[in-house]
Order: sequence, then structure tokens, then C-alpha cells
Amino acid sequence: MVTETAPPRRAFPFHNGLPIAISAAQWCWIMAALCVAFALLVMPWPAPTTPAGGWVHAVLFCAVPLAALALIDRRAVTALFHRPTLRDGVWMVAIAVLNIIVTTGLALALTSVHPATDNPMSAQLHDAGPLSRVLTFLMMVPQLLGEELLTVLPFLALLQWLLHRPGVSRRWAIVLAWLLSALPFALAHLPTYDWNLLQCLVIIGSARLVLTLAYLATRNIWTSTGAHVLNDWTLFAISLSLITPAQ
Repeated sequence: MVTETAPPRRAFPFHNGLPIAISAAQWCWIMAALCVAFALLVMPWPAPTTPAGGWVHAVLFCAVPLAALALIDRRAVTALFHRPTLRDGVWMVAIAVLNIIVTTGLALALTSVHPATDNPMSAQLHDAGPLSRVLTFLMMVPQLLGEELLTVLPFLALLQWLLHRPGVSRRWAIVLAWLLSALPFALAHLPTYDWNLLQCLVIIGSARLVLTLAYLATRNIWTSTGAHVLNDWTLFAISLSLITPAQ
């Protein structure tokens, strides 16, 4: 009798030297590239509120860290991306739904005791025409890939560092890297939410923790990016549908 075996689970890249090893100096180079990418994202020129300007910012946000990885070794880039499978697709949808539930509950709880700030993109979409709305939704894809890189790369750097610390088990290294890598994502949203620190740490930080589960489960950045895109598209679509047309 022939039995089928499950495909081997993907491993976290880099910390075990596969497909390449990344040194501490190279990780510093990657983190610097992430900082440059974020600076390019928030720079005022070209105008990020226009479709063309928004695309420039979004593409640079994901292209700069990927270019930094490619300069180290092209295999460093391909190690992050795997061809999505049906299992990856299921995780995309499941994490997106879970994140909407979690963040909605947290937002309702927080706004009862602390003022919240709306995402300005909701107002921009409200004032935009149909074509601009479509372009803005499409623009979210490269920007959200950049946001995934802003989380996954620090996660992998922290994981590699923690796994070499005496007394830190693999499980605790993953948990600590998961928690700490949510901070850059949460703090990066401070300008978006008018420097509302509590909102960014509680709601945005929690959203990041949920979204990162997609990467932890599949080791595929396409999965966490897909979950992120589905989450944001759904929330902005709901926001648009709740807007009362002007009389």
C-alpha cells in the first residue's frame, strides 16, 4: 500500500543559513533600507494624495527593501516569496476575517474610553471619482507589501538574533520576535492617525499581531500580504458603503 506524505513545512529563511546566511552587518543594511523606504513613503513630494503620487510612494516603499535584499543575494528575495497554494489562500481569508473581528472589537472598546482618529484615506476615497477609487485600491497592494516587509524582515532579524541567545528556546524566540516586530508597524502609523499613540499601539499593533500569524503559519509573505489586502479592501469598502450621499 502506497501512502501519501504531507509536503514538508517551509522553514523560516536565513536563521539556519538557508538559502543564505545574513550577517549582523547585512541585517543593519536591510534595516537602514527599511528606514529609507518609510521616509520615501511619508515624504510630501510627489503629492501622496494624488493617484500618480500615491503610486510613486507605494512602489518605492516595497522596492527599496527588496533592492537591498537583492544586492546581498537574489536568493534573499526569493526566500520570502513562495508560489501561493490553496492552503495559503485559506490562511489569507481566515486571517483577514479574524483581523476584522479583533480590530473592530478593540476599536469599539477603545473608543468608549479614548478618542480615536479616522484614517484620512477614507475621506480621500469619499471625495474621489470611480477611477481614482479603483486606482487607490490597486495602489494598496504594493504599499501593503511594503508594510509586510516592514514587519517580516525585522521579525526574521530578531528571530535570528534570539535563537543565538543562551537560554532562549525556539518557541520563545518566535513569540518574542512576533511581539517585538509589531512595534515598527504600529509606530509607523502614528502620522496617519494624528500621533494617537494609544490607538496605534492597541488597535494597529493588535492588527499587526493577527496579520503576522499568516506569515508564521505559512512562511510565505504573499499570504500575509494577501490577508492584509483583503482586510484593508474590506474595511475601506465598508467605510464607503456607510457614507450617506450628499443631498
